[in-house]
Amino acid sequence: MGDKTLTRADLSEAVFRKIGLSRSESASLVEMVLEEICATIAAGESVKISSFGSFLVRQKNERVGRNPKTGEEVPISPRRVAVFKPSNVLKDRILDAHAQRRGSAPEVEMMLKAAAE
Repeated sequence: MGDKTLTRADLSEAVFRKIGLSRSESASLVEMVLEEICATIAAGESVKISSFGSFLVRQKNERVGRNPKTGEEVPISPRRVAVFKPSNVLKDRILDAHAQRRGSAPEVEMMLKAAAE
């Protein structure tokens, strides 16, 4: 796996280079998009980005957990959590990139795709 993490600054720089907006306009655009996604998820709605994936809000029920130090049972309250579900297009791109890095044969690529389905 790569050690590189894409940041807001990286996204802003990409918008600056590819679209030609000023750096401040690019940063503002990225912030507006991310803020809209965050506000929608916080409201309990899903966000679907075609060919990328979906951000969903799931309800988790109350359950019993354990304190790892003491082994004591502790109730975990019900809560809503955000999850990301990648699209099949994104999954395929990841598999293809992984296969290219490994220099694998076509048979291995087919096995990886079959396992992902």
